[in-house]
Amino acid sequence: MSDDLRRDLIAYRMERARATLDEARLLLTGGSLQGTVNRAYYAMFYAVQALLAERGLSRSKHASSIAAFDVEFVKTGMLNRSFSKQLHSVFRLRQNADYEDMVVVSEEQAKEAVAHAAAFVDEVEDHFRSSSS
Repeated sequence: MSDDLRRDLIAYRMERARATLDEARLLLTGGSLQGTVNRAYYAMFYAVQALLAERGLSRSKHASSIAAFDVEFVKTGMLNRSFSKQLHSVFRLRQNADYEDMVVVSEEQAKEAVAHAAAFVDEVEDHFRSSSS
């Protein structure tokens, strides 16, 4: 992949992360708590995909994307371990809310998911800003 194409892909994925985070916030205000968690997680996931693209990596499954994020960015110290914990937490909540029966997402859980996603996306954007300087 050319450097220009890689930059375009990263920009696209980060735009998608930011737009999806906005969707999560809208759903939260509308009281759609399960949808909020879904969109909050996907905002984080798109940011992870942007990071992986920076390294020329691609993973088709969510769990393998998260594992690659942990190896490439957390274990190397590029990003704080707390972001990994937040990503794993929101991923589990999203999995349960989307696929398990009779799971009720609380307003507190939904708000926390959005807060984690916002901090995560901001941190990834900061990473790209500092790496392009």
